[in-house]
Amino acid sequence: MATVQRLAQSLTERTPDEPEGHFLLALAMAATGRVGAAVAQLQSAVALAPRGEYRAQLARMLVMMRRDAEAAAVLAAVETDPPDDALSRDTIGCAYARLGNHEAALPHFDDAVRRAPDRTDFRYNRAATLSFLGRAEDAEAELETLIAAAPGESRAHHLLSGLRRQTAARNHVPRLRSLCAQATADRDRLLLGHALAKELEDLGRAQEAFAALSSANGAHRRALPYDFARDAAVFDAIEACWATDAGPAPGAPVDRAPIFVIGMPRTGTTLVDRILSSHPEVESAGELQAMPLALKAAAATRSRTVLDPDTIAAAARANPAAIGSDYLDRARPHRRTGTPRFVDKFPGNFHYVGPIARALPNAAIVCLRRHPLDTVLSNFRNLFAISSRYYDYSYDLADIAAYYVRFDRLMAAWRRLLPGRVLEIGYEALVADQEGETRRLLAHCGLDWSVRCLEFHTNAAPVSTPSAAQVRRPIYTDSIARWRNHEEALEPARRLIEAAGIPID
Repeated sequence: MATVQRLAQSLTERTPDEPEGHFLLALAMAATGRVGAAVAQLQSAVALAPRGEYRAQLARMLVMMRRDAEAAAVLAAVETDPPDDALSRDTIGCAYARLGNHEAALPHFDDAVRRAPDRTDFRYNRAATLSFLGRAEDAEAELETLIAAAPGESRAHHLLSGLRRQTAARNHVPRLRSLCAQATADRDRLLLGHALAKELEDLGRAQEAFAALSSANGAHRRALPYDFARDAAVFDAIEACWATDAGPAPGAPVDRAPIFVIGMPRTGTTLVDRILSSHPEVESAGELQAMPLALKAAAATRSRTVLDPDTIAAAARANPAAIGSDYLDRARPHRRTGTPRFVDKFPGNFHYVGPIARALPNAAIVCLRRHPLDTVLSNFRNLFAISSRYYDYSYDLADIAAYYVRFDRLMAAWRRLLPGRVLEIGYEALVADQEGETRRLLAHCGLDWSVRCLEFHTNAAPVSTPSAAQVRRPIYTDSIARWRNHEEALEPARRLIEAAGIPID
């Protein structure tokens, strides 16, 4: 790659008006991690020759840098003259997907697969998008085509297992068992193990499912350089720096559009997002990184992580009003329907309740709560972004229990600091009294009653979280007290949580 970069650099110096040199130099720079410099070269290439291939790569790199508004503008431009090669079409689809615009992504993935039917990665991207859009049968057909060509593609098996509830007459358990036995790579064992556990759980074989899950998670956890002390240090810094002053900042934006839905993952946040976005005045913007990125930018720390003790301390000294304005700017490209309100459903925003209250004093904040052991089990059962260090706690029951204890303590701190500002809704209460809790939710968010919120399962908007299949069903009770199937395995987690003074009913 160094040779390519050197040659491309020489070409741009000799013929600066030749766009291909800038394009090749950009690709070489990006491959070595110099994405900012690559964007500048791509902008030069596009200025010289606005080809679809150049714009596709520019959009991809802008998204990588979280410059979403600029990426959206480039994608709008590329639609006027789309490229005619499969790779560029797939790249455009991926950029749209990263922006949460799955409807716009699908035609590009369709075209990529049509042009290059042997590319299994293109087929996977198309299948994932079909699943986000609720087209489960089409996604299943695409995945089976992919698996026929690449039987060991673990991502495809994992996605396939979650498309629907598996039945005794129609499941993939034998195939998955065989693949699990053959897998050697840690990532394959993890993905296939989760797929097998999910299907066994669907078939009512809870103990077999838990054994498969424990094996897959245990092997992955042993390979991770994770220590809970890393997360504990983040919670300590938040409590010391942010949970002290949450009054509205002078000059903070008065915009009441945002509704933050927060909580531990897998506690009903997607369900509440669907309920709210079924209201005629509300759309879902998805799981935005806008608040974490706004705080990180304001802190101006050079650490590679978005949330760390140094960033927390520096952000505490930053201008909250500027953070609020930056957040709204970052959220804007993810709003597409023109409704006056939108939901930001990033569960991890529970870390940022104090800064949100200061920077956006009119935003609504809703926190989902769930039985502690169901929360622990659901985090253990679901595979999050494997490459994200944020979820490293989720592969071990004791780590999850420790994380839950700190989450609960932080929410108590926000409750003391901001009485009444955060509406805490119990998942179990919502399931038991859907209408009553929905009315309470809408009132807290300043929204009039709408019966459409009770019919959230008919909401056709895309869902790109692990709850995609569940929230296309009416309210159900299957997930209540699931922890009782595994009381013995969860006993150490129970003891840890109870030792922190948190009751287990």
